[in-house]
Amino acid sequence: LMETMAYAESSVCRRKFILHYFGEEYPKENCGNCDNCLHPKEQIEGKDYIKLVCEITQAISESFPLPYIVNIATGRKDQQVTTFGHHRLPMYGQGAEKDEHFWNSVIRQALLHNFVIKDIENYGVIKLSDKGRAFIKKPTSIKIALNREFDEGDDEPSGGGGSAALDTTLLNMLKGLRKEVAKQNNVPTFVVFQDSSLDDMATNYPTTLEELAQMQGVGKGKAQRYGQSFIEMIENYVEENEIEKPSEMVIKSVPNKSGLKIYVIQNIDKKVPLEHIAHGKGMKMVDLMNEMESIVSSGTRLNLNYYIDDLMEDDRQEEVFDYFRSADTDDIDVAVKELGSDNFSREEIQLMRLKFMSELAN
Repeated sequence: LMETMAYAESSVCRRKFILHYFGEEYPKENCGNCDNCLHPKEQIEGKDYIKLVCEITQAISESFPLPYIVNIATGRKDQQVTTFGHHRLPMYGQGAEKDEHFWNSVIRQALLHNFVIKDIENYGVIKLSDKGRAFIKKPTSIKIALNREFDEGDDEPSGGGGSAALDTTLLNMLKGLRKEVAKQNNVPTFVVFQDSSLDDMATNYPTTLEELAQMQGVGKGKAQRYGQSFIEMIENYVEENEIEKPSEMVIKSVPNKSGLKIYVIQNIDKKVPLEHIAHGKGMKMVDLMNEMESIVSSGTRLNLNYYIDDLMEDDRQEEVFDYFRSADTDDIDVAVKELGSDNFSREEIQLMRLKFMSELAN
């Protein structure tokens, strides 16, 4: 998905990008056919930026993927960077005047020009090529075009407010009900059901708790705790408007992931360190965090206190907890901005959100 997004945003020749993805090289800079070649974007001098990417890749022993290199360039001090001591590298933060989008663009073009290579077999680790090693010793002028940057909400489909739900009238009714239920239970609205769950309800019209449990981010636990008033509203709405429900309810669960879910839950119950849990399945920490998010959002409680207590002092935990109690959204990016990236790492906030959702929503 990240590669697809990069292709959409790229300002370089589409043909060159696609052929490179499949392991081929296109020698020309302009194919004369794609939108980027027919309407080229202004290029900038990229020598210093490419050199910094190559130096960082070399300094971190060619062992990390693209986002990690961006964190080093921009000086983002997350948990992984400090664990490996890479915040002490001389090039750490040298590109802080440019944003994450800019450095993603630079690294993508470093890949296209073969200064660095992505190891697909090893979680997309970025490695330095012979051409890149030579470039560090003797950098030369190279022009690069920055990726397009799309604002969230651009080009929304006509006839709606950007929602994926089929029935916007019902969606607005469900949002109003969610607000009432949240107030009755003295919790933020996202604890009851997230927006994606309401979108699913307004698309599939679940009228039983069993059907509701199949909606995205719901599960049996949440359905039983908060769902009764929602299915009653949907049932009345369906009858009043003579709506025909989808003939088959789409089952969201993925069978081959059930084993992973059980593995994660059992090891957390045994209080196994999260790093060991991830290592046991050959996962990265970000993948484990996503799996835990999925488990918690479907209504299962995870007790992560054994891990969080070693990572964060009580007063810091309480500060994040208080934030989510009064927040309008559980969005991590918003939380990082509000709480301050200098005070809390993204991983700490994610873990505290998991704890918050486990204790209040489940």
